[in-house]
Amino acid sequence: MGDSEHAWKGTAYPIVPLIPDDRERRLVMTAPGGQHGSRLDPWMQSYARRTTGMTASEIRALFAVASRPEVISLAGGMPCLTALPMDTVATTVARMLSTQGLTALQYGSGQGDPTLREQILEVMALEGISASADDIVVTTGSQQALDLVTRIFIDPGDVVLAEAPSYVGALGVFAAYQAQVAHVTSDDDGLVPQALEERIVALKAAGKRIKFLYSVPTFHNPAGTTLSLARRPQVVEICHQHGILLLEDNPYGLLGFKGEPYAAMRTLSEEGVIYLGSFSKTFAPGLRVGWALAPHAIREKLVLASESAILCPSAYSQMTVSTYLATCDWMAQIKVYRELYRERRDAMVDSLGSLLPQATWTHPEGGFYVWVTLPEGVNAKAMLPRAVTERVAYVPGTAFFADGTGQRNVRLSYCYPDPDRIREGVRRFAGVVQTELDLLETFGPYDATGRGAGPSTGVQSPAPDLS
Repeated sequence: MGDSEHAWKGTAYPIVPLIPDDRERRLVMTAPGGQHGSRLDPWMQSYARRTTGMTASEIRALFAVASRPEVISLAGGMPCLTALPMDTVATTVARMLSTQGLTALQYGSGQGDPTLREQILEVMALEGISASADDIVVTTGSQQALDLVTRIFIDPGDVVLAEAPSYVGALGVFAAYQAQVAHVTSDDDGLVPQALEERIVALKAAGKRIKFLYSVPTFHNPAGTTLSLARRPQVVEICHQHGILLLEDNPYGLLGFKGEPYAAMRTLSEEGVIYLGSFSKTFAPGLRVGWALAPHAIREKLVLASESAILCPSAYSQMTVSTYLATCDWMAQIKVYRELYRERRDAMVDSLGSLLPQATWTHPEGGFYVWVTLPEGVNAKAMLPRAVTERVAYVPGTAFFADGTGQRNVRLSYCYPDPDRIREGVRRFAGVVQTELDLLETFGPYDATGRGAGPSTGVQSPAPDLS
């Protein structure tokens, strides 16, 4: 082939230099139909507009390094599956396959297995929810439920309200459907009702169309905070007054460290709240079983949207979960998880107190995460490569804001490493922060244009363990 030709699926297409003296020799080629693409992607000009801002996170490559055993990762929100009795799980799966294998390996209902949906009612009852199995849609993890809700409600340019900070996986979904995310101030008691009211009024005055409020009210990801009991009815009432749907994402609700589970927001409004749940944190994320509980009319559209995307959720995964719930002491297993994560939470916050007094952090009552605010001038995103060099990894706060702010913030996860690894990880992390402070004292603050301190742009697709 000559310099002016390139074989693309067995056909030669002319190559035209973008710039005659382009040092990188970047080339454009004509694909079938006259479309222009790049040498690496001949369909570059054919993608939908909503893909324009989709970029892989610049920290994704660092997690390949962070997965090495010598690196202590305080980044990933991965459940500690070593606490799950694998012999019991193996017996459960074997029992299910021997008695229901032909059904488990076949197509199933687009709405989900009826038996599992009845069992989900028992799980949600622990948080005060009384509902009908008919209004539950089983999904491929609660992440798919997020996607389905966004798909049926959002037109390009619509507004989604979300806590500041907010779950990175949700922000990616909202961006993919071209929603505008408007963050609402949160503090140690969760979403601030007055800030929510003011934000709604301002957006409506600007002619914006608000579709729903996305919230993780209990043991928040990434902040580790919980919406107070006093604020919960206020938030629901504000949404009701303004005709705004509330999307309650609650994967951590049963993993509290003291007392009974918080009553779900769904208990305050059956018609105004869609509740999302998951077995990923209380059983196993690899099965990818979640659900949405929605008002009846919304449920109908969710089922149709799900069927068009996947036909039906995995019958094998659903029946494995169903058999586990029916034959195993799953509540006792949740208690094991609670105690395990409480011990690890204590190891993290105690270590932060003794090793990093210059910072501040939240004190979670459950869940997986601590939200750290670093001293003024420290940029967590710019610091991450140096932290990995010191064999510790975390998630910079910029991942959890739609506008890329949160440079001083860090999400630390205590769910996966054991307490000794957590203490060592915090020791390494504190050493990196102290080095940054020493550099700031010597050289001054970061140059936003020269050292990457500015906000990130585009849709940051999270690495698998960012969830």
